[in-house]
Amino acid sequence: MATYILRRMFSTVAVMAMVGMFVFLLLRLAPGDPAAMIAGKAATAEVIAGIREQMGLNDPLPIQFISWMHDILQGDLGTSLFAGRPVLELVSQRLEPTISLSILTMVISVTTGVCFGIVAAWRAGGLVDRILTAFATFGFSVPVFVVGFFLIYFCAINTHWLPVQGYKLIEHGFGPWLEHLILPTVTLSVPYIAFIARITRASMLEVLSEDYIRTAAAKGASTYSVLFHHALKNAAAPILTVIGLSFAGLIGGVVITETVFNIPGIGRLVVDAINSRDYPVIQGVLILVSGLYVLINLAVDLSYTLVDPRIRY
Repeated sequence: MATYILRRMFSTVAVMAMVGMFVFLLLRLAPGDPAAMIAGKAATAEVIAGIREQMGLNDPLPIQFISWMHDILQGDLGTSLFAGRPVLELVSQRLEPTISLSILTMVISVTTGVCFGIVAAWRAGGLVDRILTAFATFGFSVPVFVVGFFLIYFCAINTHWLPVQGYKLIEHGFGPWLEHLILPTVTLSVPYIAFIARITRASMLEVLSEDYIRTAAAKGASTYSVLFHHALKNAAAPILTVIGLSFAGLIGGVVITETVFNIPGIGRLVVDAINSRDYPVIQGVLILVSGLYVLINLAVDLSYTLVDPRIRY
C-alpha cells in the first residue's frame, strides 16, 4: 500500500508541473499581444512597452516560465494589473462565498444523491425507482442557469420567500448567511444529485445481486443492515470516485451560479478578470483551481486503500 501511495503522490507532482506549464502557455501563446490588449486601443507604444516590461514579456519563454513557477512556489501569484493588489489577497477575499456554496452543495448532493440511489436500487423496477430515475435524467439534462432562473422566479420574485441575489458573510449571522445560500445551493445541487444518484443506483444494483447479500438477508439481517452495512460498503469505490470528481468539477457550476445570483465569489472574480483581461488574476485562479482538482483526485485515489482491501501495491 505504501508503494501505491508513493506512486500516486509522484504522479500528482508530475501532473501539477504539466498543469503549470499549460496554464502558463495558455495565455502567453494566445493570439494577440497581452500588453496591447491590456493597454487598450488608444495606448501609445511607450505605454505598451512599459506593460510588457512590467509583465516580463520581453524575456524568453523558458525564463518567463521559470520565474513564474519560482513565484508560485513562494506563494506569490502575481499582482492584479487593474486592482493593483496581490492576486492571493483578491482570492482570499472571495474565498468564503465560494467555499460556503461548494460545501453546502456537496453536503446536499451527497446525502440526497446517495439516499436516492440506494432507494432506487432497493425498489428497482418499481414506481419509486422510475420516479427517481426520471428526476435523475431531468436534473442531469437541464442547464444550471435554467434551474436558477426558475427558482428565482417562483421562490423569490413570486413568493418573496428568499432573497433574489447577493451574499451575507457568516459573521453577520447564521440566518442571513443561510438564507442567501439556499437558492444558489439548491440550483447547483440538482445536477450533482442526479449524477450521484445514477452512479449509486448502478453500483448498488450490481452489489445487491451478489450471493453474500442474499445470505445476509436469509440470516435475518434487517433491510437497513443489508443496504448500508453490507451493500453500500462494497459499492463505495465508484461512488467515492464520482463524489470526488463532482466536488472537483464544482468550479464550472460555481462560475455560472455566482453570476446568476450575484455572489461575490471566486467564480465572479474569474469572470471579471476575463472581461478586463487581467492575466495575473486569470493565471493565479487557474493554477489554484487546477491544484485543488488534482489534490481532490489524489484524495479519491488514496481513499480506495480504505474501501478496497485488495489495493496493496
